[in-house]
Amino acid sequence: MKRSEINKLMREAVHLMREKQFLLPPYAYWRPEDWKDKGHEYDEIRDNMLGWDITDFGSGDFSKIGLLLFTLRNGNLKLKKYVKTYAEKIMIVGENQITPYHFHFKKMEDIINRGGGNLMIRLYNSTPDEKLASTPVTVFSDGRKYEAEAGSVLRVKPGESVTFMPGQYHQFWGERGHGPALIGEVSQVNDDRVDNRFLEENGRFPQIEEDEKPLYYLSNEYPATHD
Repeated sequence: MKRSEINKLMREAVHLMREKQFLLPPYAYWRPEDWKDKGHEYDEIRDNMLGWDITDFGSGDFSKIGLLLFTLRNGNLKLKKYVKTYAEKIMIVGENQITPYHFHFKKMEDIINRGGGNLMIRLYNSTPDEKLASTPVTVFSDGRKYEAEAGSVLRVKPGESVTFMPGQYHQFWGERGHGPALIGEVSQVNDDRVDNRFLEENGRFPQIEEDEKPLYYLSNEYPATHD
């Protein structure tokens, strides 16, 4: 992805979130120069990868296969000084913009439509060898538990939510004709470096072509402290 594309996506995301009255924390707007005087008091942001996360999953076409996220809070399973056992994200999913099939080995998560368009989700269980299973999927949605056929597509409207269990493959996209969806995630501690299993190999973090300066750092770009 080009840096100019990432910067543009950040600007558009801020506009949409403000329009939906979802406000980001102050560090969301820190420019690279602002990080020069941020010491160890902000290690939680660095260590737990809080902040902006934009990826095309190695597709080369963000509008078709991609996702914009902002991690608001998170714990860290490796560093005992962070005691949070939970995480929260906000995401923007475009119309027909696919997040590829994946599951989490440990993390259970709620996906909540906070506003905008409808979120479409296709669900499968996983087999012992981490393929798509043909068995019925147990769905938990806003207090309701039911069985759905493998590969069923759920329509999650604004205000509605779905729970993904560990080992449950999910692929999602925004429904065409309804605009981008503002999606929340509330989960157990999140570690994308070790807890994701994608059905097909892809690049979780983008390769960036630096055609202009960063507007804001991505969560895997923060500079280390020097004190």
